Amino acid sequence: MIRIGLFIPCYIDQLYPQVGMATVDVLERFGVQVEFPAEQTCCGQPMANTGLTESTRPLAERFLDIFRPYPYVVCPSGSCTSMVRYHYDEYLDGKDDFAELKAKTFELTEFLVDVLKVESIGGAFPHKVGLHQSCHGLRELRLASSSEMNVDPFNKAGSLLRTIEGLELTQLKRPDECCGFGGTFAVAEEAVSCMMGQDRIHDHEEAGTEVLTANDMSCLMHLDGLIRRQKKPIRVMHIAEILAQASHSRESGTGSLNERAHD
Repeated sequence: MIRIGLFIPCYIDQLYPQVGMATVDVLERFGVQVEFPAEQTCCGQPMANTGLTESTRPLAERFLDIFRPYPYVVCPSGSCTSMVRYHYDEYLDGKDDFAELKAKTFELTEFLVDVLKVESIGGAFPHKVGLHQSCHGLRELRLASSSEMNVDPFNKAGSLLRTIEGLELTQLKRPDECCGFGGTFAVAEEAVSCMMGQDRIHDHEEAGTEVLTANDMSCLMHLDGLIRRQKKPIRVMHIAEILAQASHSRESGTGSLNERAHD
């Protein structure tokens, strides 16, 4: 049995705990021993993004100390995973076990596809699903091929979703465009951020998306806020929630949105 340390981003811990529980559900269904170190804190990304280097350093050091013992670290967020893998060098370069930490830290769908070699989720989720490609996951973790890459198309989240019965992935005109959240960008440039988010939602509306999903709850939080304020019919779910619900549907025989833990 593979043992992992579960790394939960702040906004999931505080605002969307059901996403963390869905992540545990999915991992355990594939035989993973999930451990959640309760002493974990923020990875430091918000501080790093605003130039507060010395405020970020102790959080990075704490992260290394907490997750050092685990063979793998899994996180249901592309941006937080990317922070550890690509932006901790400034704070931890040269420290014992840091290179190993970077190599063993994975985003959820990346871990399922690349480490567990999951080929099928199974179950059912009979809805038209629009997949938002979050920037950090796409451009840094390379969870999918982007439009400027001259490579054969691939999409790790999409490959899992396509194995679910009844799930139809909608086809977007601009599949790898930013939603406009960008953490503090959404605060500093509110008008631009909202317009970018509205553009993404419009693309999903034209494609017939019923459920909008992504690897990052931060992007979905931004888009969901715009959707709710405009009273649009699109539902928002983290990909872990869809994977967990589809897996449960094999037992219950349903794939209804009413099974969701939140609206």
